[in-house]
Amino acid sequence: MAYNAEKAAQVIAYLASKTLHRRISVLKVIKLVYLADRESIQRFGFPILEEDRYSMPHGPVNSLTYGHINGEYDLDACGWSRYLRDRANHEVSVRKDAPSDLDELSEADIDCLDAVWQRFGHMDQWQLRDWTHVETNVPEWQDPQGRSVLIPLARIMEAVGIPSAEAFAETAQSFAEVERVFQEIRG
Repeated sequence: MAYNAEKAAQVIAYLASKTLHRRISVLKVIKLVYLADRESIQRFGFPILEEDRYSMPHGPVNSLTYGHINGEYDLDACGWSRYLRDRANHEVSVRKDAPSDLDELSEADIDCLDAVWQRFGHMDQWQLRDWTHVETNVPEWQDPQGRSVLIPLARIMEAVGIPSAEAFAETAQSFAEVERVFQEIRG
């Protein structure tokens, strides 16, 4: 799996840019990121971001993206801080000097982000959290009883109606591994 922190920062910057002050609640944006990945999986069979996702007490979470939001990584080295300011007051905001070219995002990624924003952008973080806890909305999330529990890619695929989800998830993970190798070769 090849996680791209700069792409994740661009996803968040794109979503935050849709708000009046170009900032967004951490809880809201982490739910929107998950739902955008889910939308991409449903449409194309692949998530926008290559990372593990977990059931956590406040709903499903993209783990590495959440770690970056929380400053658990070197945000300068990975390109994150080119787009986003450090987390403050439970919000993430777009830097005033952020590049306008979100070159890591494909048109398909942006279409998924727009679809998710159109459907959920009006909700606040608590409404969105509650929505993700409803089994008919996000059946792959399970109450982790105060911990975190991995949500396998195949479970998400099955929940969004992809036939032969286990086999398709294996194929998707193989493609992600090939991409990781190519990234290493390119340096």
